[in-house]
Amino acid sequence: MKRRRYQRLLELLTNSVAKQQGDFAKTAELATELLCQYLDVQHASVWSWSRDQHVQFEVARFGSGKPLKTPRPLHLNQIPSYIDQLKQKRHIDANDAVADWRMSELAEVYFSVNGIASALDIAIRINGHIEGVLSLERTSAGHHWSDLEIHLASQVADQLALTLATHDAYRKDELLTLFQSAAEQSAQVSMLINLHTEAIEYINSAHEQITGIPKEKMLGASLKQLSFFKQQPKQAEMTLAKVLRGEAATGEVMLNRESGQEYWLRYHASQFITQRGNHYVLVSSEDCTEQHNYQAELERLAWRCSLTGLYNRTHFNRLLDRTYSGQLLLVDLIGFKRFNDTYGHEQGDALLIEVARRLKHFASLYADCSIARVGSDEFALLLDDSGDIDVCCHRLYQQLRNPINIGREQVDPKPALAAVDIAEVAELVAPLTCADIALQYAKKKQGTAIQFFNSALLKAFKDDAQIERDLHAAIRGRQFELYYQPLKDLQSCSYIGAEALIRWHHPKRGVLYPGAFIDIAEQSGLINAIGTWVLEAACRQLNLWQHHNINIAMHVNVSARQFFGSNLYEQVWQLLNRYRLKPGTLILEITETELMEDIRYATNLCQELADLGVGLAIDDFGTGYSSMRYLKQFPISKLKIDRSFISDLSISRESREIVSAIIAMAKALNISLTAEGVETAEQERFLTSCMCHQAQGFLYSPALREAEFSAFLQQSQPALLH
Repeated sequence: MKRRRYQRLLELLTNSVAKQQGDFAKTAELATELLCQYLDVQHASVWSWSRDQHVQFEVARFGSGKPLKTPRPLHLNQIPSYIDQLKQKRHIDANDAVADWRMSELAEVYFSVNGIASALDIAIRINGHIEGVLSLERTSAGHHWSDLEIHLASQVADQLALTLATHDAYRKDELLTLFQSAAEQSAQVSMLINLHTEAIEYINSAHEQITGIPKEKMLGASLKQLSFFKQQPKQAEMTLAKVLRGEAATGEVMLNRESGQEYWLRYHASQFITQRGNHYVLVSSEDCTEQHNYQAELERLAWRCSLTGLYNRTHFNRLLDRTYSGQLLLVDLIGFKRFNDTYGHEQGDALLIEVARRLKHFASLYADCSIARVGSDEFALLLDDSGDIDVCCHRLYQQLRNPINIGREQVDPKPALAAVDIAEVAELVAPLTCADIALQYAKKKQGTAIQFFNSALLKAFKDDAQIERDLHAAIRGRQFELYYQPLKDLQSCSYIGAEALIRWHHPKRGVLYPGAFIDIAEQSGLINAIGTWVLEAACRQLNLWQHHNINIAMHVNVSARQFFGSNLYEQVWQLLNRYRLKPGTLILEITETELMEDIRYATNLCQELADLGVGLAIDDFGTGYSSMRYLKQFPISKLKIDRSFISDLSISRESREIVSAIIAMAKALNISLTAEGVETAEQERFLTSCMCHQAQGFLYSPALREAEFSAFLQQSQPALLH
C-alpha cells in the first residue's frame, strides 16, 4: 500500500506543469507539500547552494509543525563535516538528530532550539555535484527512517535535480560548437533528422567514409533515402515507429555499399525536443562488421546461455583471459535457491530472464560492456575504465533491486555485487577468483551488498586458506574440545540444560572460537566431519551426566550441510542407541534461515527425529524467514530468541515489543522459549515478567570446560550432583 502511495507522489511531482517547465522553485514547493502529506513529517524544505558553495538559500518550505525559532545556518563553512557526509553518502538519516554525530554542527544551533527529533537530508546532485539539499524533519521521537522513506526522498531529490538541470541555461552555443567539432572528427556516424519534415539536417563525414555516399547528397534529403530504408525497409520502419513513440531504438543491420560489398552497421536512435518544440531524432552508428563476424562465430559455437541469451562462462573466461584492464563486476542473487524451491523452476527462470534483461539495459549505457551468466544465479560484467566505478556499481545495484512482477507475484530481488579492478590483480590472482572472494563478503553485509576487492580481502582469503589446511590437521589430531554454557529456567531459577560449543586448541593461535573457522569449514565441506565429532562428543558427555543422575538437556548446533546431509538421521539413531540417552534430553539446534532452504525435506526429517525422542530448537529466531505456518508445520520443541533483540531490551522499545510478541506466539503454540545473550539483571527481569521460559548468557556463565561446568552446577545447584 505504501509503495503505491509513494508511487502516486512521484507521479504527481513528475507530471506537474512546474516540473515539465523546469520551474525549480514551484517544483520545490510542490515537493515539500507532497512529502508532508504522504510522509509523517512536520517540516519539509528545499535548499539551493550557491555556485561557489559558500552559501545556501531556502527555496521552499512546507510544514504542519510550529514555526521555527531559528533557521538553518546559511554559510556552508559553518557545517563542513555535515557537507562531507552528504558528499560521501548522499543522504544522512538521523533517527536522533541531536545525538547523531553526522549532524553535530546543527544539533545545538538548530535541532535542539526547534525541538526537532529526527531528520533526513538528501543531497540534490547533478553529475555528482551537490546543488542543494532536500530536508525532512520530525518533531516526535521514536520514528526511524525506513528504507522505503529514504528511497522515496532520494527519488524526489532526483526529480528536483532534473528540474534544476532543465532550469539552468547551459552554454548552448559553446556546447553546440564543441559538439560539431567532435562529431566531425568522430569515426561514428552522427545524424540529425527533423521528424516533422523527415529531412536530414546534419550528417558528419563518417557517413561517407562508411557508406561511400557523398555527404552533400544526403544533406537535406529525406530519411527514406538512407540505405537503411532502401535495403531493410521493414526493420527501418519498426525502428522509426519506436522512435516516434519516444523510445530509444538500438540494433544492428546488414547493408550493401554501392560497390556491392556487405557490411554491418550498429545504430542507436533517440528522439529529443528542442526548446522551440521541434522534434528531432539523433542517430549514431558505426561500422561493426568485424565485431559482428566475431560475435556470429562465437554464437555458432554455442557460447551463449540458452535461457538468458547472455554469454556463458566459457566465453566469458576466454574474454577475461585477453583482458588486462577495466572493471569486473560479479552479481549474485541472494536467496535464489529458496525462491526456486518455493515458487518453482519456471518462476525462477523468469526471475533470471528479467535480471538478464536489466543487465542488458545497463550495459547499453556503456560503450563497451560484456555480460555473461557464469553460474546458476551469478552474472558477470566487464567494463572499461571510462566511468566512476563506485557510481556505476550503485546504479546497477539499485536497478537490480527494483521489484519484479512475475505472474501475479511481486518479487524484491536481493542482489549482491562485487567489483574488481583487473589491472590491480591481473599479476596476482585470477580476476574471477578475486570477484568470488569479494562476493562472499558482499553477501554477508547488512544493507547495500556491494564489496570492492582489495588487498585486505586477499590477505583474509589466504588466511582462510591456511585455516582450511589447519582444519584438516585439527580433525586428525583431535584438537577440538566442547565447552558448555548453562541454560537457566527463569521460573524455577534452576539450570536445566547446557549448550555444547566447540573450541579449537590451535597449536599456534591458541583457543579459537567458532566464528574464526566455522564459515570456512562450511565452505570447504569440512563442517560435516566437525559436526559428526561434535554430536558424538556431546552425546558421550550427556551419557556421563545421566549416569551420575545429572538431569539436564544437551543442546547441539547442527549446520545446514549436516542437517540436509543424507545420514543425520542414521547418525542420531546410532548415538541414541549407543549411549542410551533419555528421550527429550538431546536437542538439535538449526537456524530458521537454514531450515527454510528445503522445507519439504526439513519437515520430514524433523518429524523422524521427533519420533526418535530428539528435540528441535530454532536458533537465532527472529532474524530470518519466520512464518507461523512453518512453525506449526515443524515439530519444534524450542525457539531461541536471537541475542540482538535481547541486547537492545533496555534501550529499544521495538526490541521489547518484538520479544514480547515472540513470547506470546510461543505460548500460543505451546513451544518452549530460550533467550540468548542475557547479560544484565534488567534483561532477566523483563524476560521473567513476560513469562519467558529459559535464558542463557554471561549473566549466568560463559561457556565452560566440562570440569568447570560440573563445578558451576555443584556451586549453584548441589542437588543436581550425587
